[in-house]
Parts: sequence; C-alpha cells; structure tokens
Amino acid sequence: MKNLDDLLRWRRSIRQFRPDTAVAEEEIREMIGAATEAPTWKNSQTGRYYVALGAEARKRVVASLPEFNQRSVAGCGAFVVTTFKHNRSGYERTGEPSNELGNGWGCYDLGLQNAFLLLKAAELGVDTLVVGIRDAAQLRDALAIPDDETVVSVIALGHRADDPARPKRKEVDEIAHFC
Repeated sequence: MKNLDDLLRWRRSIRQFRPDTAVAEEEIREMIGAATEAPTWKNSQTGRYYVALGAEARKRVVASLPEFNQRSVAGCGAFVVTTFKHNRSGYERTGEPSNELGNGWGCYDLGLQNAFLLLKAAELGVDTLVVGIRDAAQLRDALAIPDDETVVSVIALGHRADDPARPKRKEVDEIAHFC
C-alpha cells in the first residue's frame, strides 16, 4: 500500500480466512505498537491487548463466540482481545468522572487505538474482523483478564480467502453538518 487512502479502500471486514496462512507474532507486535500511537485521554493509555496465537488459546477465544461468529473467524491465524482499564480514562485522579461519559472515554480511546491497529494490519497485508458479540466473562477466564478491565472486542487476524466487494459508504454530505 502506498498511502492512507489506499489502505482505507483495501481494508475489509473479512469473514472467510485462509487457514493455510499464519500471522507472525512480530506482525502482531507491530500492530499493537501502532495502536499505542493513538491519542488517549490525558495520555492515560488504558488499552490492553490479549493475543491468542497458539492453537489452544485460539480455541478458547472461538468458544466465547456465538456460532455465527465462530463461522466468520474460522481459519484465522490469531486473535487480539482488546480491553481497557476502567475508571481511569475520563476520570480525575480522585476517581471522579470528568464528565457524563465516565468509562465511555475508555471505549473511545480503545476505539482509536483499535483503528490504528487495523490500519497497521492492512499495511502489513493482514486482514481483520472486529467481533463485538462475544462472552466477556468467558474471555476473561480464558485469557486471565483482570476484573479492573472492560472487555471490548475480539479482533480476528488472518488472510482473506476471497476478495469481497467494498461496501457502499455514505457521502460526506449525508453525515456532516457544517455551520
């Protein structure tokens, strides 16, 4: 990929992965490194990443997904489960929320970090699928995720088995309001 526009147009949510290809730990480290470059509330950097690379760890992650998502991630080479430490981003040092969003800022920050991770994956030629329907308690047990972290998403990593068409996107004028 040559530039950001190319990456944005190439990236897809892939639901058919090639099981004969792997994702290297070093590539995942690069993706997580890119995620750390995203801005966060007062530079709190509360995002956490649990990588299921081995076969047993991947099976435990798959078991936390409903059947339709299990089918969508079949054949992927790794999973990254993303969480954030709660009651930090969007909070004062005293523990009081800074505004009405409270832990919503943790989700916001993690969303920015996940976007950077997805773009780095695209740059590396690795495909992704972000899964939000999952059993957080089961993931917490399977990956030893502490209770002070909120489980947000499961990101499947791998290589596409087919090249799905680019979904239609709304035009800027449909979603933007200029004052």
